Formats: sequence, C-alpha cells, structure tokens
Amino acid sequence: MRTNTINVARTTAVAVGAILATGCGTGVGPADPAATTAPALSSSSASVPFDQKAVRRDLQAAVAAAGLAGGKVEAGLGAPREPRALTDTEKGRKAAALDTRLTPCVVSWSSTGNRHRSPSAANPADTRRRLKIMLSGLTARGWKEIRPPQEEPLEGNGTYYMASYKKKGWFLHARHAAAPVLDLTTVMATEEACFGRLTAEEQALLEN
Repeated sequence: MRTNTINVARTTAVAVGAILATGCGTGVGPADPAATTAPALSSSSASVPFDQKAVRRDLQAAVAAAGLAGGKVEAGLGAPREPRALTDTEKGRKAAALDTRLTPCVVSWSSTGNRHRSPSAANPADTRRRLKIMLSGLTARGWKEIRPPQEEPLEGNGTYYMASYKKKGWFLHARHAAAPVLDLTTVMATEEACFGRLTAEEQALLEN
C-alpha cells in the first residue's frame, strides 16, 4: 500500500499530461474570474506575464496562509519519492535530461521528511482542512476549479483526494493521501504548452 501511494505522488506529472492530452480544463471560461469585473489594467500591468515566478508567488502565499507544513515551493518536479533509474544508463540519462528540461515548466510543493510515514504524524483531517484553505486562497488569486474534487479509498483504510485548477495556461493539481501511517500532500503546477509537447516516450519516462 505504501509503495503504491508514494508512486501516486511521484507520477503527478503523468496525470497532468493525460489531462492535457484529453483536453480536460479547456473551454472553462476566463482563467482569471476577476477579469470581467476588475478595472482595466494599465499597459505596464497588462504586459506582465503569468510565468513560473508568478505561479510560485501564488502558491507560496496560499501555502503560508493555510499553515501547511513541509518543504519550500520550488521550480521543477521536486525530489523523487523513489530513486530514478541510474544516470549511467541510457534511460536514466534521458530521464534526467527530461527533468532538467521541464524544470522551467513546473512549480511544486510537498510535505517533506519522514513525518508523513510516522504514526505520530499530523492529523490527516487537519491536513485536509488546511489543504482546502490553501485551495481557497488560490481561488482568490484567480485559479479556477476545472473539475469537482475527487476522493477515493486507498488500500489499508486510507483515502486519496485530488483537486484540479487552471490559471492563464497553467494547470495545478493538489493531492492528499492519508492512511494510518501516511499523511502525504503534494501540489504541482505545470505549464500547459510545455507539457502538451511531450512525446509518448517522454510520458513513459515520467511514469517510471
């Protein structure tokens, strides 16, 4: 059960890629709900791109406001929960190169250390409550929910929760896996155009 759950966290990028490939989240209306009601922006404000730095600012502010404990909001896929293939193999080199190439297209945050595997870890119900506060904070910053949140059972009397949002060409997926000895939260935002160019081979590299 533990390995399967951890693999869920590591393959977040694959799920994002699948959503992009099937077109989920497209045609949901303005990425920023305030766009139709806010006063016209000045030309200098309008020209500011919504890029990786802007996504990091949004996520940092929402995580801090919710009081979520864990690592820092960072560029890239984050530290793998299980080792990648050794980089002295062809597959390992390709995987490492892909991670490097995708770094400018990804913003991630997750709970860190061994707390999520410890029986004395934070109460999963409190973690879920804080995660929902974080998502509310993102909504206030213009992130639009693209599908209803999903909650499914996990082996070993656990639950798995996922929520998906979009803003100005970026998808954001928040996940929380809870079980008797597991309290793991991951949040990952990916740039739609970047992940939309992945080949089938590159998708497989992310999955493994």
